Amino acid sequence: MFKSLAAILSTFLFLSAPARAQSVDDIVQLDILDGGLAQDGTYLGALRLRLEDGWKTYWRAPGDAGIPPQFDWGRSDNVGAVSVIWPAPEIFDQNGLKSIGYARQVVLPIKITPKTAGQPVRLRGEVDLGVCKDVCIPATLGFDHALDAGAPRNPAIAAALAQRPYSAREAGVSATTCHLKPTADGLSVQVHISMPPAGGAEMAVIEPGNPALWVSPAETTRQGGTLIASAEVVSADGRPFALDRSDLRITVLGARYAVDIRGCSAG
Repeated sequence: MFKSLAAILSTFLFLSAPARAQSVDDIVQLDILDGGLAQDGTYLGALRLRLEDGWKTYWRAPGDAGIPPQFDWGRSDNVGAVSVIWPAPEIFDQNGLKSIGYARQVVLPIKITPKTAGQPVRLRGEVDLGVCKDVCIPATLGFDHALDAGAPRNPAIAAALAQRPYSAREAGVSATTCHLKPTADGLSVQVHISMPPAGGAEMAVIEPGNPALWVSPAETTRQGGTLIASAEVVSADGRPFALDRSDLRITVLGARYAVDIRGCSAG
């Protein structure tokens, strides 16, 4: 298990050789979009990343090699919580490595809950991400934006929200079970999902819901009306751990649509 993880990290380090001919500012730009104040007192906004032709960036679970975005909202004013809503990503295959992310442009809707209702909100912070073409470059992009409570509906944000994965119910998922077995390094997990085909060569991504755990890329197969995803889970420090099935997040990426499944029952 740890050999496969080391191989993935080594491959990414190779891909991450510095690109000296082009600066990050030439490759990716970040804008904050306003979507106004909702009736529940939360703000709707978005981070818009625009990339030069041929470049891509990564989803929250980047696949075989990549840098997942990390957000720092800590210098913001009157911000109690921020929730990122992820549009369905693309799958990229380069030299046999499958990465997951977005090309050219991505709008990430964000829901902002103020600490104090009725007071101005200012988003101020940074996002760390990777951008890739022939090589990969780590980038840190800053933002500083006072949210506009009176902003009208933003078409770009609405389009991004419409591109989110279906929920399990919307996709017709009738059951999701997880079979766990101990391994020398941690646990193996096999997820059985009863659902209609999402189109094409479906790919399942398993996220543990615990940042101290690492999950290998899942092997995904279909047997009739059941999609089966198998992966291994290890802890970063090598210590024994418990895996809470209710914390697992399984995303199925298909040619027609994606599905976001939260939790599974014992199999």
